[in-house]
Amino acid sequence: MIREIKFLPRLFLTLILTLLVTNPVFAHSGPAGFSDLAEKLLPAVVNISTTQTIAANEEAGEPELPPDLKLPPGSPFEQFFHDFMNKQKGGQKKHKATALGSGFIIDPSGYIVTNNHVIQDADEITVILQDDTNLTATVVGRDKKTDLALLKVNSKTPLPSVSFGDSDKVRVGDWIIAIGDPYGLGGTVTAGIISARSRDINSGPYDEYLQTDAPINRGNSGGPMFNMDGEVVGVNTAIFSPSGGSIGIGFAIPSSLAKNIVDQLRQSGHIRRGWLGVHIQMVTQDIADSLGLSSAKGALVSGVTVDGPAAKAGIQSGDIIISFDGKEIPEMRRLPLIVAETDVDKTVNVTVFRKGETLSLKVKVGELKVKDDEKGEEQPEGPAAANPPSSDKIEELGINAAVLNDNLRTHYDLKKDVKGLVISKVSPDSVGADQGLQVGDVITEAAQQEMRTTKDLIEQVKQSKKTGRPLLLLVSRNDDLRFVAITFGKKK
Repeated sequence: MIREIKFLPRLFLTLILTLLVTNPVFAHSGPAGFSDLAEKLLPAVVNISTTQTIAANEEAGEPELPPDLKLPPGSPFEQFFHDFMNKQKGGQKKHKATALGSGFIIDPSGYIVTNNHVIQDADEITVILQDDTNLTATVVGRDKKTDLALLKVNSKTPLPSVSFGDSDKVRVGDWIIAIGDPYGLGGTVTAGIISARSRDINSGPYDEYLQTDAPINRGNSGGPMFNMDGEVVGVNTAIFSPSGGSIGIGFAIPSSLAKNIVDQLRQSGHIRRGWLGVHIQMVTQDIADSLGLSSAKGALVSGVTVDGPAAKAGIQSGDIIISFDGKEIPEMRRLPLIVAETDVDKTVNVTVFRKGETLSLKVKVGELKVKDDEKGEEQPEGPAAANPPSSDKIEELGINAAVLNDNLRTHYDLKKDVKGLVISKVSPDSVGADQGLQVGDVITEAAQQEMRTTKDLIEQVKQSKKTGRPLLLLVSRNDDLRFVAITFGKKK
């Protein structure tokens, strides 16, 4: 027994060694080195130094005493220090602040790609080459939504350059190297792998970052991420870090997005984006079940812009867009990116799921107007009434509702074109409350049927409970339409 215990580990060790030798997965752990590749690429990566004039803050308010200085209230010394700080504040003048970032040359004539946030608000931009040559740069164009910018420098001799690769071919686990200027140290090479694709970090409407574990730090912004062929597959842009330093979670704009933006900036100095003219929301499993869709995919149309491309093509509220220009829409956030990258005035095929059927429509893509996509302030909740108007109770939903009329529109401050059933009460701990229904909401449709009376809604509730399928409500709140799926439980 004892001999067997000693013998088994030896056999196990032999098997492991055999696998390491014979199995190619274990035999090749990575490239032998990156020196040849780094030597070739480093000259095309630049340091970007910016200077910005900072004005003294004339509205700083009452100066604060140092936190470690404790003086009795009303003390003469307290007034002395306040007077001293006020004099110091009045003596402040404008000063210049500098910042550092990275970039890379894409053309020997001097075109350089970087992040917009690297050069934003800069008065002067200086590009520093690997041999410490300083060149003054001008901004050709910038795009805030994707955080990209294109610069131009003039050089007496052709500059070393790199080219974009295809980030769509990059796979999770592929080796990459990142080159940049972290903390102003100069050209620095780090290596890692692609950790994930299509990351949404809530930085903008077109998030689709490549994630890497290659060390990326402050100053790397705007620098390139290379594949093993020396092609740029990403623009290093952001890191996730509680401390501000690298913890192995970095994000890069994929070249498939960056190349299109850079080409447009180079040609015209600004961006033209495709526009469909729809309001969309995520397709949850409950919503998919309520509409008879096999899986939760696509983008649910909750509203259509009047006279927009979608409206002219026949796209309707309640449609689920599952394909656009031959590209599948696995989730809602993919649609805005695909539409934006589509050429303006191009006619494309759009596949929608509508009332159990799949339809193919042709849409002529419009142009998105140049506006900042900044989110407005959160809208207040629906107005609550101290004395709710008379209404019918829909027990299963836990709400009271009434058919809209002029008096109710005035009471709830609703527009004349809003039609349906207005909610006057929502019971706590009800299914309606759980799904976020509020007083003042208007239920315009249930199960894709218009709601003209409360009996219509009660009938749809009965049908939903009978079939076990979620009840899909179209709710209007603050002029915004949104679908809400109510689940009562499966039929037993």
